[in-house]
Amino acid sequence: MKTFYFFIVILFFHIEVYSKVPVKHFTLEAVVKEARERSPDALAARHRYRGSYWQYRSFQAGYLPHLTFDATLPSLDRSISAITLPDGSDAFIQRSLATSSSNLSVTQTIGLTGGQIFVNSGLQRIDLIKEDELVTSYLSTPVNIGIQQPVFAYNPYRWERKIEPVRYREARQRYIEDLERISLMATSLFFDLLMAQINIGINKTDLNNNDTLYRIAKGRYSLGRIAENELLQMELNYLNSLSALEQSEINREAALFRFRSYLGMEGDEEIILIPPKHVPDLKINPQKALVEAKSNRSDLLAFERQRIEAESEVHRAKADSRFNANLYALYGLTQRGDEFAEAYSSPLDRQQLVFGIRIPLVDWGVSKGKVKMAESNLELVNTNIDQALNDFEYEIYLRVLEFNRLKDQLEIAAKADTIATKRYEVTRQRFLIGNIGILDLNIAYQEKDRATQNYLMALFNYWRGFYELRKLTLYDFVEEQMIYIRFEEL
Repeated sequence: MKTFYFFIVILFFHIEVYSKVPVKHFTLEAVVKEARERSPDALAARHRYRGSYWQYRSFQAGYLPHLTFDATLPSLDRSISAITLPDGSDAFIQRSLATSSSNLSVTQTIGLTGGQIFVNSGLQRIDLIKEDELVTSYLSTPVNIGIQQPVFAYNPYRWERKIEPVRYREARQRYIEDLERISLMATSLFFDLLMAQINIGINKTDLNNNDTLYRIAKGRYSLGRIAENELLQMELNYLNSLSALEQSEINREAALFRFRSYLGMEGDEEIILIPPKHVPDLKINPQKALVEAKSNRSDLLAFERQRIEAESEVHRAKADSRFNANLYALYGLTQRGDEFAEAYSSPLDRQQLVFGIRIPLVDWGVSKGKVKMAESNLELVNTNIDQALNDFEYEIYLRVLEFNRLKDQLEIAAKADTIATKRYEVTRQRFLIGNIGILDLNIAYQEKDRATQNYLMALFNYWRGFYELRKLTLYDFVEEQMIYIRFEEL
């Protein structure tokens, strides 16, 4: 690992000394935090959650009393109309009238029964415009109290009260998952850019070493101490190092562009990433991870919602296929008068009762088919959920087993990197004094670079696995608590 951080030091020194643009350093933790707050994906996740939040607020508001005012001020009608005269005959008469009306109503939904109660008050005025006079009359309804209640019908409010809270909890957990997915993506981009930056440091060092070795080889060749093919091999190594350096610079620019784009970063400052030196020493219990995943993941809430929705459709199909009725009852006061005050003087009772029924007689199996389709869909949903739960449990178990091995793999890679670097230095010194040939030097050189790359990949795999388990369980295994978001701040 010493060579790994040696390349980091070289990279910092090169950029900060020779670069004329500002330099900004980022750790993995800082990049993840930046992505969760500023990235376009984070903004999109935030807006999706807000949409779900206001949908749930609208659902809750639907069960509160609604106050409504309606008015027509005025409605003019001048036309020739057919009317019935006092003697019973019909005639076309030209008439001109103006009507005005207002109504104030309060309605309240009854979620338990699916009905609605209401209280309203209204006033109507008619102005009959004649050639020589204006005839005005009023009709008032000081108060009406009524109820509209379906009987034996499908009650959408009952099922809505079951579905919407689950949907909202699902949206909350999905938002947390979105943030963990962003953390995972930020980790990938962090290590993509880190690898690109370190590759530049490796290739610079390799180029300097191969340039030195090539010049030494030319001197030995001129003295006849090495064959021409060894000189050509050293020249080839130098050219390959030069080409690798140019390619690594292109890769770094591409990785830097993706990094800036995802984090929504502007400006031209140079970005230097600091690799994490320490990793959490975690051994996760698969059963613990599974319990937390089942408690926290939005998938489980989605399964519950899908099952309730399918059951709702079964009840709807059954209710539509059988006898149902509708009750409408109203009691109030009303009065008419030629003057405004008369319309409110000694009001009369007003009563209304309507009971309508609907009885399906013959529909040639249409209703039965709809019921069977809904029941079949419910069985399909249950089957899919059971299969998805099995896959869900297997994925958690597999990811935990993989993660528990990553720390050991990281330690092995770190040790291999140290050994490969030491071996290369020993081999290089032996080549300089002429004890070994170019073939052994090339092998040691390739293994050194491969070991450094393997260590970087092992480090990336560990942190990718760490954030992936957080996403799959929505549980912080370092702090040993469920991942919590302050939703009230959104």
